[in-house]
Amino acid sequence: MDFKANNTIWGTMFGIPCIIADNFLKLASGEQIKVLLYLLRHSGRNITSEEIASNTGVSPQQTENAIIFWQQVNVLSSDSSLNKINAASNITNPPVQNVRTDETDSEKTSDHLSVLSQIKRPDLKNTEIVERMQQSQDIADLFKVAESILGTLNNAMYSSIIWYYDYLGLKKEVIITLIHYCKSIEKTYPKYIDAIAVDWADGDINTLKKSQEEVNRLSALNEYKSRIMWLFKIKDIAKKNLKLIESWQKMGIPFELVNYAYEKTLENINKISFPYINKILVSWYDSGFKTVEEVKDKEPDFMKNKSNQRNNEEKSDIDKYKFVINNI
Repeated sequence: MDFKANNTIWGTMFGIPCIIADNFLKLASGEQIKVLLYLLRHSGRNITSEEIASNTGVSPQQTENAIIFWQQVNVLSSDSSLNKINAASNITNPPVQNVRTDETDSEKTSDHLSVLSQIKRPDLKNTEIVERMQQSQDIADLFKVAESILGTLNNAMYSSIIWYYDYLGLKKEVIITLIHYCKSIEKTYPKYIDAIAVDWADGDINTLKKSQEEVNRLSALNEYKSRIMWLFKIKDIAKKNLKLIESWQKMGIPFELVNYAYEKTLENINKISFPYINKILVSWYDSGFKTVEEVKDKEPDFMKNKSNQRNNEEKSDIDKYKFVINNI
């Protein structure tokens, strides 16, 4: 549906700084926008927080908080008159600044990387998010791209994006690739994206090429895992079992061989056991078997060798028994 403003009822107008429309419509709350609009409309005279609350439906406490917010982001001057609008140049033209150091990826220390997974992503305040966005064009660009992919962002997601860039040191194009991937698998909550971001930083996946290769690997793993979960008729999987599945994929074990190991497991122990299936698959892998046909061709020899081994063990036990009896 298209919308058009009705300019026939405008009459007298008042101005709104472009910075508000460009950067704060999503970051600021409804109450904060209301308070600012009232102040802009009545610019030029002193206004109390009680008056604002009475005319906007915003509580006096929320009004005070909103005024503090606009002062902290430098839209209002910190003046007792409450309603001076700051027209300083740094509002309409926020400086582009990157707070990251010039340290290259290769200069990151292993000690730093080893503790990444132990660091909790901080939840930034609105004012901190706005300040960082004003400092860095990359951050502002990342916000816009993330919004186009994920829709409306909350404070947690804004904080995460800043964390990926400033603390983890991920490049802009890598962060965009990460967000695209998480959207493609419908896992867009910050905690999940945070975990992958830490893995990428820890694994030095910090170029467009490396990030795309990792997305391809993860996509293949997800498909492999989904087929196995469907085969095993399970909906959830423990982390230790997921690592086993990943190791099977790394070894290049085809799904058909996993299926055959699954059937053998049910025949032998009548239940699903990831460690048992893994033991079978590793045994086949070490023997150089890559297809179900190769396993079936060698099964008679395997069973014969196993039978001979059992007979030898039984014979050895009998000999040991005779030795003990004869020497009593």
